Amino acid sequence: MPTLLADSFTAALARLANDEQKQAKLTAFDLQTAPDAPGLSFHRIDASKDPNFWSVRASRDIRIIVHKTGASLLLAYVGHHDDAYRWAERRRIEAHPKTGALQIVEVRERVEEIAVPRPDGAAPGRAPDEVRGAAPLFAGLTADALLSVGVPEDWLGDVGRADEDGFLALAQHLPAEAAEALLEYAATGRLAVAPAPVSDPLAHPDTQRRFRLMEGLDELKAALDAPFERWTVFLHPAQRGVVERRFNGPARVVGSAGTGKTVVALHRVMRVLREDPDARVLLTTFSEPLARALRAKLALLAVDRPGLADRVTIGAFDAVAGELLALATGRRPHVADPATVRTLLRKAGDAAGDGVSEAFLVSEWTQVIDAWQIADLAAYAEVPRMGRKNRLGARQRERLWAVFGRVRAALAERGLTTSAGVFAAAAAHYGARPGKPFTHVVVDEAQDLGVAELRFLAAIAPAAPEALFFAGDIGQRIFQQPFSWKGLGVDVRGRSVTLKVNYRTSHQIRRAADRLLPGSVRDVDGIEDERFGTVSVFEGPEPEILVAADAEEEARAVAAFLRAALADGIAPSEIGLFVRSDAELPRARAAAAAAGLAVRTLEDRGGAAAALLGTMHLAKGLEFRAVALVACDEGVLPLAARIADVADEFELDEVVTTERQLLYVAATRARDRLLVSAVAPGSEYLEDLSAPP
Repeated sequence: MPTLLADSFTAALARLANDEQKQAKLTAFDLQTAPDAPGLSFHRIDASKDPNFWSVRASRDIRIIVHKTGASLLLAYVGHHDDAYRWAERRRIEAHPKTGALQIVEVRERVEEIAVPRPDGAAPGRAPDEVRGAAPLFAGLTADALLSVGVPEDWLGDVGRADEDGFLALAQHLPAEAAEALLEYAATGRLAVAPAPVSDPLAHPDTQRRFRLMEGLDELKAALDAPFERWTVFLHPAQRGVVERRFNGPARVVGSAGTGKTVVALHRVMRVLREDPDARVLLTTFSEPLARALRAKLALLAVDRPGLADRVTIGAFDAVAGELLALATGRRPHVADPATVRTLLRKAGDAAGDGVSEAFLVSEWTQVIDAWQIADLAAYAEVPRMGRKNRLGARQRERLWAVFGRVRAALAERGLTTSAGVFAAAAAHYGARPGKPFTHVVVDEAQDLGVAELRFLAAIAPAAPEALFFAGDIGQRIFQQPFSWKGLGVDVRGRSVTLKVNYRTSHQIRRAADRLLPGSVRDVDGIEDERFGTVSVFEGPEPEILVAADAEEEARAVAAFLRAALADGIAPSEIGLFVRSDAELPRARAAAAAAGLAVRTLEDRGGAAAALLGTMHLAKGLEFRAVALVACDEGVLPLAARIADVADEFELDEVVTTERQLLYVAATRARDRLLVSAVAPGSEYLEDLSAPP
C-alpha cells in the first residue's frame, strides 16, 4: 500500500519523548510494511468532519492519526490519545478547489476563537476585525487572488477582515503555502505567483513539499530519524525565486537571521550541479565548523543524487586559499599568529620612538596595511582609510611606514606571512590565469568577507554572469570593518535580493532580537538592507531574560530551562549553549551538568546525544530548537578587553556595534526557545532584549 508522510506527522513526532518516539516509529514501520496485520488496531474517528481519519494505537497512550483513501495511507499526526483525537476532529484533508494541491485544513467551525493580543493589555479573544479598528491587511486582494495562493474557502472571510496583529494569530490556522504567501504580501506588498493548478493533487509543488511518498521502509526510516535536519534545508516558496533567478553579474541575497539565506545558497549550488554536468563549484564560508555544517546540509539535499556533491569543494575561506596557494607553489604558507605580529609591531614602534600607542599600531596594521597588502610608502599614501577618525598627513604616514616596513621585513626574514598575505598571493596567481579552479563560487556569511578575502574569491571565479553568488546579512557582521565591494570590482548593485519571511525563528524570538539592531543598515556602496517588515511564520514562547544575583542562582535557572526542554521532547543535539568568550565556558558547563545534560564542542565530531557548547562567534550559521546564552554580564557584552584596545572613536563605535550584532547572531540561533542569562547588573544590551514590544 502506498504510504504518504505529512510534515505535520514529523513535527508532532519531534515533540514526543524519546521512548514515545520509538514506539511511534515502530508502529509507522508496521503500517508501511504490513498495514493489514491483525496486531494493528484501527479506530475510525467518528467526531471528525473527515470520514477518512483513523487512529492507530502505538502504545498505551500514543496514537497515530492516519488518513485512509482507497489503496493509500497517509501518516498525518501522532500524539497522546486526547491530543491526537482533538487534532483529527478539527481537521480535514482535501484537494484545494482552486490550486489542486493536497491540504491539511482546519475546520473553521471547530475553531471557537482566534486569540489576538490586545494593545491595551486586556484579555485576548476578539476576532481579527474587532482589534483596534485597524485597516484590513488584505483589502486589496480579491477572493480569487486569495484562493490562488491556497486559502481554504471557509477561511476567506477571516483573511479578508484581518489586520496586522490579527493575521499573526490567524496564520497559524492556515495551510502553510497560504500563510507564507500572505506573509510575503504583508512584508513586500507583492503576492507571489502561485504554481499552475493541477489535476493530480500529488503532482502539485505545494503537496510535494508537505507530503512525501515513501517508496520503501528504508526511506521512511530516514525521514523519521532526521526530521529536524531535513527542516533546516527545506526550500520555501519565497526563497525558490532567488534560487531559480538568472543574474547577469555577481549577485547577493540578504535578509535578517532566519530568512533562509544559507538554504538559498545550498539550493543554488544544487541547481548549478543539475544544470551543468561540467560545473565545479566552491561553497565557502568564514570558518571550518560552519563549512562542516554546510557539508552535512548539502549531503541531505543530494541524498537522492549520488555523486552530485562530488563536484563541490566546501571549506573555510582561509583553508581554501591555503590549499590553492599550495597547489600553485608546491609548498604551504606559514602564517604568523596574531600574538607574533603584535609583538613585532610593539618592538618596531618602540624602536621608532614615535610615541604612537600599540593599540593604534595594531588597528592600523590590521585594518589598513595588512588588509590592503600595502607594500611601500607610495601605496600607503593612496590607500583609502575608510571611516577611520585619525586623519594622517604625509609626514605622519612616513613615520608610521618606518614601523610597518620593519614589521613586513621581520615577517619575511622569518619566512612568515599573514592570512591576508595568503589571500593576496593566491589572488595574484589565479587572477592572472585564464583557466580558473572553479566555474562557480557560492559564499555563505558573506558579510564577514574582508578586503583580502573578496579579492581572492573574485580572482578564482571566471568572468561569467552567474559565477559569483553571495549570501549574508549586514546586521550580522561581527569580524570585518566595512569597505566598498564595488571598489574591488564586485558590484552587486541591482542584483541584491532581500528575503523578508523568517522561517527559522519564532515571532517572539525574532521580535526581541530585532530590538538589538537598527531598522535598516546601509553598506558602503549604498545598498540598504531594510530590516523593517520581516515576519515570522510561526509563534512560540517569549524569550526568557534572567539577571541572577550570583553565578549559583544563574546555574540553577539555566539548568531548569534545559531540563524543561528535554522533558518536552527536544533532543540534546537540538540544544545550544553559548557564551561570549572561553572565560565564561565553565559557567555554561556547570549549568549543563546540573541539568544532567552532556555537552560537546564544535571540534568533537561525534556526540550526537549531546548539546553543543561554545562561544557566540562559533554559533554563527548554526540552528537549534532551544538556545541558552549564559554569562551575558556587564564587562562581558561588550567585552571589556575589546573596549580597552580601541584606537579611536571610530573603533569604539565599531566594537559596540559588532558586540551588539554578536548577541543578535547568538540569540537568533534559536528556533523555538531562548534563554539569556547574566549575573547582576547584566549587560546593557539586555534592556533592549527585554523591552516591551
